[in-house]
Amino acid sequence: MGDAVAALVHDGDTVVIEGFTHLICFAAGHEIIRQRRRDLTLCRLTPDLIYDQMIAAGCARKLVFSWAGNPGAGSLHAFRRAVERGEPPLELEEYSHFGMVARLSAGAARLPFWTLRNYMGTDLPAANPLIRSVTCPYTGETLATVPALNPDVTIVHAQRADAAGNTQIWGLLGVQKEAAFASRRVIVVVEELVEEAVIRADPNRTLVPGLAVDAVVVEPWGAHPSYAQGYYDRDNDFYVRWEAVSREPAALTRYLEEFVFGVHNRAEYVERCGGLEWLRAGSRVCAGVNYGY
Repeated sequence: MGDAVAALVHDGDTVVIEGFTHLICFAAGHEIIRQRRRDLTLCRLTPDLIYDQMIAAGCARKLVFSWAGNPGAGSLHAFRRAVERGEPPLELEEYSHFGMVARLSAGAARLPFWTLRNYMGTDLPAANPLIRSVTCPYTGETLATVPALNPDVTIVHAQRADAAGNTQIWGLLGVQKEAAFASRRVIVVVEELVEEAVIRADPNRTLVPGLAVDAVVVEPWGAHPSYAQGYYDRDNDFYVRWEAVSREPAALTRYLEEFVFGVHNRAEYVERCGGLEWLRAGSRVCAGVNYGY
């Protein structure tokens, strides 16, 4: 992880760490903090705890997003301090969820913009001048538009990949594929490295092909406290505790010193957490698929 971040994430970059509910790569976010990257534009549909930590650590200059919060538990208080008090200063660029999906879809398709209807009746265009409109050449209808998003680097957490970077995900999906194809550089972080034959035996599960990947990092427990379907469960207690931690700047600083700066890698982080085996997933294997011909 240290090598991948050192080589591929630079000060001033536009960075996407994607994953929807599960497969959120906290390990990569922590390494970016440890390497003290600065002036990053952080993009994500639903920035949650990892971006709260990165904002508190001074990594972010700007946040491009569609919703921010601690899901099921409360607010992101480092984020709020940055917005409400400028501690540290943070520029905002806000869209709807589908607006962010549309931006990444346009970026992946190498189109300059994407059209959509979901800003009708909202005041987001007044708050964000990048949300504009065009007249449909076929129907004459006025459609909203959002500009393409082409990040400098996208980080995707996944269950498994082979050494060439062919990456497989199952369970809930977000916009990992779109973000990867839109990006200039891609880091894939996986729970498990498998042989190419395993990937080829189940090709429909390959979400990001190796041709789009610049680095593969094997990092078990890399998504904690979020979850990796089939590997470990969500640490709900952590999300609940974060409400109190992020509310107090001193408590958040202590957390970063102990669990981010105070460890060298993810294995030390897991050890510092007292081990995470209690979150280990049980076995529930789906029926096989016959790909024969």
